[in-house]
Amino acid sequence: MDFSLFQYFLIIAGSFLAGIINTFAGNGSVITLSLLTDVAGLPANIANATNRVNIIFQSLATGAGFHKNRMIDFDRSKWMIILTLVGSVAGVYAALIISNENFLKVFRYMMIVMLILVLINPERWLRETNLRRQISWWINVPVYLAVGFYGGFIQMGAGVFFLAALVLVSGYSMMEANGFKTIVIAIYTLLVLIIFASQGLIDWRIGLLMSVGQTVGGYISAAYMAKMPGINVWAYRLLILIIVFSILSQFGIIKL
Repeated sequence: MDFSLFQYFLIIAGSFLAGIINTFAGNGSVITLSLLTDVAGLPANIANATNRVNIIFQSLATGAGFHKNRMIDFDRSKWMIILTLVGSVAGVYAALIISNENFLKVFRYMMIVMLILVLINPERWLRETNLRRQISWWINVPVYLAVGFYGGFIQMGAGVFFLAALVLVSGYSMMEANGFKTIVIAIYTLLVLIIFASQGLIDWRIGLLMSVGQTVGGYISAAYMAKMPGINVWAYRLLILIIVFSILSQFGIIKL
């Protein structure tokens, strides 16, 4: 498929914006999946798989930006990475046999629940990291397995749910959670990408094109904006905005 100059602009500009959104909140895939289906004209299953290409490049660049600001500690995150990886493998195989369109009918209601969680007691989202919190493994294990499964199944919204797990369950601040979220998503997305590629479901040309804008947007956000005064507050506001936008778009009230 040959794109017009305007389509190229939409793809690059939209993916750049998605990179910023993914860095500070999550669910930039609500933009990139729309670009892949509505602008590039890909079927839903191909779009879902191809979307992982730009995500892996952006995640690596964003992770480098957060690492530059010393906002990622790998030593205390090993078990979460392992649990998320296990869940993502199950999720990607589920994506090969279950219709994404049917799942999106459930996704819209999940986002409503997430909006309620975000709006109730905002102080939970604005506090500093508290690693002294001791959370039972009976809570941690199913939470991170579930987040990994969701990310492997369909990426859209995975960042939001993972951010919620890190902030509300594990006691991370918004920005430290965003930094760690980025690294874990990069690791499991690489695994998911390999599985989808083996099934011949990826359009590499459009995926690599979108990677350009998303990578630049993600790195700039993590390297130069993550240490701005009051950034946790702005990240919280952006998270609310993105969730509301996702709900409205999923119910067809607004369209990209």
